[in-house]
Amino acid sequence: MAKIGLYFGSFNPVHIGHIAIAGYMTEFAGLDQVWFVVSPHNPLKMKETLLADHQRHHMTQLAIGDNDRLKASDIEFKLPVPSYTIDTLAYLQEKYLKNEFCLVMGEDNLYTLHKWKNINELIRKYPIYVYPRLGSVKPSSPLLDHILSTAIIHHVKAPLMDISGTFIRDGIKNGKDMLYFLPPAVWKYIKEMHFYKK
Repeated sequence: MAKIGLYFGSFNPVHIGHIAIAGYMTEFAGLDQVWFVVSPHNPLKMKETLLADHQRHHMTQLAIGDNDRLKASDIEFKLPVPSYTIDTLAYLQEKYLKNEFCLVMGEDNLYTLHKWKNINELIRKYPIYVYPRLGSVKPSSPLLDHILSTAIIHHVKAPLMDISGTFIRDGIKNGKDMLYFLPPAVWKYIKEMHFYKK
């Protein structure tokens, strides 16, 4: 049975921070694979800033290259929107009966779990692997405290990667060379397509 970490995100664009975290999870945290689940629309984020679904999925494939321990998944493109993690997990669990799924997320997302759909069912069924994020602050919430005390959480001491999609998009918009923050194939594609310049 393969242990698969599901790394949800808009990946707008996918950057070296994402790839480093996924690599750490497979090499040091005991996961057999990490699947990048490219989300068409996060209910907690504005949709207007997103590139088209297929473009973000393609960039994620470019970033992964021939690494067979990482995978770009477009499964949420085929499910109802907005996308809810619990629904995607139910679909994947039914489709891949021999896999054991868990979640991979940043510490900042961990502190939003009390806003998630059917969170009690989710934490009962799926462990969570959490990597550190600078500036993550746990809000005061009895509900969140209860969720965190109930969930199976593995805090992974991955390197701090203070890189964000916003930082990269803003850099491109301002004419900066963002080569060193993106996998080369992704940076090449972004330049060819003139993404994020407006």
